[in-house]
Amino acid sequence: MARTTASTAREQIVEATCDLLEAQGYHATGLNQIVAESGAPKGSLYHYFPDGKEELAAAAIERTGRDLAGRVEVGLASLDDPAAAVQFLAQRIADAVEQSGFRAGGPLTTVAVETATSSQRLNLACRAAYDRLQAAFAAKLVASGYTPQRAAELAAFITAAIEGGILLSRTYHSGDPLRRAGQELAALLRS
Repeated sequence: MARTTASTAREQIVEATCDLLEAQGYHATGLNQIVAESGAPKGSLYHYFPDGKEELAAAAIERTGRDLAGRVEVGLASLDDPAAAVQFLAQRIADAVEQSGFRAGGPLTTVAVETATSSQRLNLACRAAYDRLQAAFAAKLVASGYTPQRAAELAAFITAAIEGGILLSRTYHSGDPLRRAGQELAALLRS
């Protein structure tokens, strides 16, 4: 995930954590690795995140959710037709997954799966991040004439299909599963 240069030690730490969580997940990411990747002094980590790794990961998930929702909103705004917009967004994500050598994509998925039953704090952070994504899709659908209830239902399905498409794309080392998911989502929205 390409990020801007962080200006504070806290931002550097969160940014490095976001990248590491996406690439290797929560359990494989250690505090020493975060400090090394961020370039921030180790004391800064404990200063900003006195509760340690779990607090830091929650902050990274919150930031990731905000960033992803913003990207989804921008991607969806590029086309008026929600079906074409969702398919376009899936294509862009597939391209990004391929360009990363299948290391990027699905920055919430791994942490959500790893911590669903072991950390309430991280589970709640992942839920909030997914809620942001679904809200972005739902807003596009409501603006296109869907009822709020139907938009919310479809937004949950779109999010699940794209997340699943990312997982399969990374697994098969091909963006095609995500592209197919985008095509099927577009067909569903057009029906």
